Amino acid sequence: MAIKPKKKKFVRKKSQKKANQKWTVLISILSMTLFLFVGLAYYFTNDVNQNYSIKALVDDLSKIKNNERIVEKKIVKRVHRNTHVLVKKKTPFVERGKETKEEKKQNIPITTQSKKPKLAIIIDDVHTKKQIEALKKLKLHITPSIFPPYVLSKHSNQLAEQVKHAMIHLPMESGSKQFNTQYKTLMSFFSDEKLADRVMELRTLFPNVTYVNNHTGSVFTSNYKAMKKLYIALKMEGFIFVDSLTSTSSKVRQIAHEFGDRYIKRDIFIDNIHTVKYIHNQLRKAVKKAKKKGYAIVIGHPHKTTIQALASAKKILKDVELVYINEI
Repeated sequence: MAIKPKKKKFVRKKSQKKANQKWTVLISILSMTLFLFVGLAYYFTNDVNQNYSIKALVDDLSKIKNNERIVEKKIVKRVHRNTHVLVKKKTPFVERGKETKEEKKQNIPITTQSKKPKLAIIIDDVHTKKQIEALKKLKLHITPSIFPPYVLSKHSNQLAEQVKHAMIHLPMESGSKQFNTQYKTLMSFFSDEKLADRVMELRTLFPNVTYVNNHTGSVFTSNYKAMKKLYIALKMEGFIFVDSLTSTSSKVRQIAHEFGDRYIKRDIFIDNIHTVKYIHNQLRKAVKKAKKKGYAIVIGHPHKTTIQALASAKKILKDVELVYINEI
């Protein structure tokens, strides 16, 4: 009878040992499961953070891209340090994105069947609707060069929408203190940033205009450093500069050739003297010059006498084809 209790005790210990082993395995499995869960949680949390960071980065880049002023200022500064980048380009460097249909029209020369030499007539100082109407009545291919808005004509930029082709007549520093007081005249001592700001403002005011020429500007165009800064800023906005050639020491030719661009300049002023006879004589000189080199560019002003002279110059102009500035 003493042996039986010992046998029961042995069985009990063996059963308890098996139970302990089961619990150990279970605890190990639970531990591994918990470890795996924590690991997966960390992984997915980190992945979400990565996705969030990428999204945040894209958003930031989009904001920067939409803020044209910030982007373009950075580009202008970079170009000033690395001018050779633009020198290799043969066409205006545009950073504003896709061009409008109107811009493409103005940038692409219009081909014509005429074999006559071409004559482009630019009328400077335009700033009123009355002047635009007088030019339109002539029914001639004449390009008005319009002043940017100023005190006496706060919405002059809107005149550009009333004609097929227009230019910007940009006030620039001259040797006359009186002329230099005109609203927002560009001065040769302006910083890169100030010049770039003004050019970007012009692009906003004249979204469909390509050509710009100087109003006065003998001092500015003769200053190589200042003129090059402006030339680069204009190229950045897709503008093409036409030298009114108010000074024989203008540096525009040199700068244009450095960038591989054609140099576009005024050949003759037609109305320095306000008489029909004088203007007709100047037009004859322009026709002669056009016949010699294939084209000529003249500049006049919206004076009553100039309008009369152009209206009565049909015979003088019969041997040339009058074209807009973009057709030269």
